[in-house]
Amino acid sequence: MAVAWFFRPFLLLSSFLVLLPLTFSISDSEALLKLKKSFTNASALDSWVPSSAPCDEERPWNGLLCYNGIVTGLRLEGMGLSGNIDVDALVGMKGLRSFSVMNNSFTGVIPEINRLGALKALFLSWNQFSGEIPSEYFSKMKSLKRVWLSNNKFTGNIPFSLGRLSHLIDLHLESNQFSGHIPAFDHPTLKSINLSNNELEGEIPSSLSKFNVKSFSGNPGLCGEKVSVDCSKEVEGSPGPTPTANNTDPRHDKNVSIKIIAAIIALGLILLSLVLFFAFRSRKNEQQDCNAVGRESSIEAIEVQVSVPARREVEVNSRKSASSSRRGSNHGRASVSTVAELVMVNDEKGVFRLPDLMKAAAEVLGNGALGSSYKAMMANGAAVVVKRMREMNALGKDAFDAEVKRLGKLRHANILTPLAYHYRKEEKLFVYEYLPKGSLLYQLHGEHGTSHVELDWPARLKIVQGIAKGLDYLHTELASLDVPHGNLKSSNVLLGPDNHPFLSDYGFCPFVNIDGVEALFASKTPEAIQYGTVSPKSDIYCLGIIILEILLGKFPSQYLSNGKDGTDIVQWVASAFSEGRQVELLDPEIAGCQNSLGSMEKLLHIGGLCTQSNPEQRLDMKEAIRMIEEIQVEGDLESHSQTRTTQVLPSLRDGFADAPNSN
Repeated sequence: MAVAWFFRPFLLLSSFLVLLPLTFSISDSEALLKLKKSFTNASALDSWVPSSAPCDEERPWNGLLCYNGIVTGLRLEGMGLSGNIDVDALVGMKGLRSFSVMNNSFTGVIPEINRLGALKALFLSWNQFSGEIPSEYFSKMKSLKRVWLSNNKFTGNIPFSLGRLSHLIDLHLESNQFSGHIPAFDHPTLKSINLSNNELEGEIPSSLSKFNVKSFSGNPGLCGEKVSVDCSKEVEGSPGPTPTANNTDPRHDKNVSIKIIAAIIALGLILLSLVLFFAFRSRKNEQQDCNAVGRESSIEAIEVQVSVPARREVEVNSRKSASSSRRGSNHGRASVSTVAELVMVNDEKGVFRLPDLMKAAAEVLGNGALGSSYKAMMANGAAVVVKRMREMNALGKDAFDAEVKRLGKLRHANILTPLAYHYRKEEKLFVYEYLPKGSLLYQLHGEHGTSHVELDWPARLKIVQGIAKGLDYLHTELASLDVPHGNLKSSNVLLGPDNHPFLSDYGFCPFVNIDGVEALFASKTPEAIQYGTVSPKSDIYCLGIIILEILLGKFPSQYLSNGKDGTDIVQWVASAFSEGRQVELLDPEIAGCQNSLGSMEKLLHIGGLCTQSNPEQRLDMKEAIRMIEEIQVEGDLESHSQTRTTQVLPSLRDGFADAPNSN
């Protein structure tokens, strides 16, 4: 009896530890139901019912991110929610680390979400929040890494407590009515910031000089080298920027002189770069190229890297002889050349040198997040695309050479292998074969988001199957990379004759330095946004986005960082499956093919399984390609496919309850 009494406290303690996750789960359930009551128009949360568990593996509640039965994130985006946000309910969720109500209809001052001290990510963009945010609002949120408050109606100064968040990675405050000066965000962790389209004034802090000028556009009162406005030159009679203790007249004059010298140096570097790039061109071609650059300034050009009208391919009859002569010429001049050469990694389109490339007539194709693309017609008749890449200094020259040569050895029917590259510290050139038909994104949406070319169901299925085969090959050959492709989206799927798909811009993750990582589409997956991690499953998510894009014919909002255009196809499909109306989402151009509706629905399910918010719940590469290759154009006419639809679709439908939005 004494022994039993001795062990009783330990038995009680072990029982408490066993029941601890269940306690959290019950608490989460009560908190979520309490939160739901504070919303209006909450029909999107009909799965939140007392008789079920929030993180049930088979039927989880909509909009939740769970880990070991605990709610770690709320992604209530684009659900038409309004009313209040019950912060007391959120405080009761001890495991909550991310909170998003983007693209809803909430109004009023910002809620007291700063009571959630352990929160790592806060997304309130695209609502109607207004008023000033207290300067100390974020002081107790030391764990915050991502803050999105854009596209609201916030006024007053930017809270200086934001500048004290030592772990801050991503900050979006654009399209509000913030005024006053920009706080100093002097933290090396900060990778992305957008303060555009506000009413900010004064000098841009030097700590933010590494960010693009677009991050500050739409603020007429800002000055500094970044926006090319001299802070010392104000309109006569205007008060000018507010002086500070460190801005006395002598020091200010000195700073102005330093800035002028820096501007002259920067201009000299730009001119030097232009001389190197255009040195071997005629003056006529140089003028044409400059005019073309002036024309390429639209958003569409940025998104569609190779979006030009289809043109007749030039027949190449003398490729072999040209290749031989260039090999000999290159060998003869190698010892005396003072210009860094192109390094050929694939001679299928002939062998050419950097001077040959510089002499070629060039046409600007577009400007992407990592650089610009040009079409060049070589002397041997080969049409190539030259990509001038920035933000690619993560590797030294030797490691860079080894990685690109590795890519040059890849050979697959659905992979566009690079032809050559040119290494400079400031920028890198990648040369690819030019495909006149352009990108899948261009063929689906055209230059202005409207349908350009009709792609019937057989063509779209063929494209999906080709993309999957190419991606599977990359996952085998580049398995050592954290994410083998890393930038899979429809603008990087090029179409050859008969709509044959080729994957491009893959394997760039090792090259890109920290400031350029955000440009890769893998960085926009749910796990990258919430935890800053990527994996081969990130490619699967990107594959799912393309599948849904092809089936729905809609431009995905996931491709954009400003959230102003496109359709949140992940949430759209998730909602449709929960309501049993998924067939209604299909692009009208293919929905008329009644004999293949069953096949389309199966592919829609595959796309949904690939875009699950939890990477562990997504299909793996081998399972995805197996399921995609089993789909036939007229599969629903066959008894085999009818049986498979009955067996598979109900279980897949259950997996959409927690499908997320993408930020």
